[in-house]
Amino acid sequence: MTQASPPTRPAPSGWVILDKPVGLGSTQAVAAVKRNLREAGYGKKVKVGHGGTLDPLASGILPVALGEATKLTGRMLDASKTYEFTVRFGEETDTLDLEGAVIATSDVRPTRGQVEQALPQFTGPIEQIPPAYSALKIDGQRAYDLARAGEEVALKARRVTVFALSLEHFDETEGATLLAKVSKGTYIRSLARDIAQALGSCGTVTMLRRTQAGPFDLSHAISLDKLNETGKGAPLEQILLPLEAGLDDIPAIDLDPEQARAVRQGRVLTGSPHEDGLYWARQGNVPVALVELSGGDVRVVRGFNLTDVAE
Repeated sequence: MTQASPPTRPAPSGWVILDKPVGLGSTQAVAAVKRNLREAGYGKKVKVGHGGTLDPLASGILPVALGEATKLTGRMLDASKTYEFTVRFGEETDTLDLEGAVIATSDVRPTRGQVEQALPQFTGPIEQIPPAYSALKIDGQRAYDLARAGEEVALKARRVTVFALSLEHFDETEGATLLAKVSKGTYIRSLARDIAQALGSCGTVTMLRRTQAGPFDLSHAISLDKLNETGKGAPLEQILLPLEAGLDDIPAIDLDPEQARAVRQGRVLTGSPHEDGLYWARQGNVPVALVELSGGDVRVVRGFNLTDVAE
């Protein structure tokens, strides 16, 4: 007699914050989360998405959203991020990192003082040209596909913001290790290229690590080994952050049962005393919706189907 399969567990909602290792792509990391969920008995229908691609050669914070938290991945993509990166001077590759072929060299090796003096001009709103090897589209095709095919890639400069930029370590041989907090759309490889050029040299990124993405930093992150423990029977709760952890950067408003019912139905609440802006609405400890307040009116931006979930 065939033994019945154990029942599928209720689909979880929340965040798994991976400390992605070098060599693993973002898509592969998401696949690893899905695999462990299946092995842990959550079935194949759990929605999973990530909040910002990391190149295989980069490591660090990769927010992975489960269930209802996938409704917030767009916010995560728009959030500011912090990177630690090393620029080695004297060579520039076509990919601006160690994966590419050398296309330019320079005998100029900037000093620590020269690097420090150059950083203020790259702080604040700046214009930068994205790397040819990027996921941006040109006439419907990815720039990196065109570049790999040997075609000339001409991307337009775009305005981004570098909120903070500091020199963390300097070595005459290995180069400068910098820490940058940046707005969405900022390419660290382009920033490294431009800093090197401003110093009369050329450079390439030899190390790139994301240390913060939106409200998440390395204190929230787990290793792949820790993730894999879930597939072997460890409780998901030991690695899963609640959905509202992705909303720590905005204030919450509390709803009574009648208000929560109205918001779940998509109705507008009137007469709110709160200031205009973005909030997350909750009933008790359960997130109800991401809402926008304007002139005392509360309108739903994204609703969360968590009424039966005990948070």
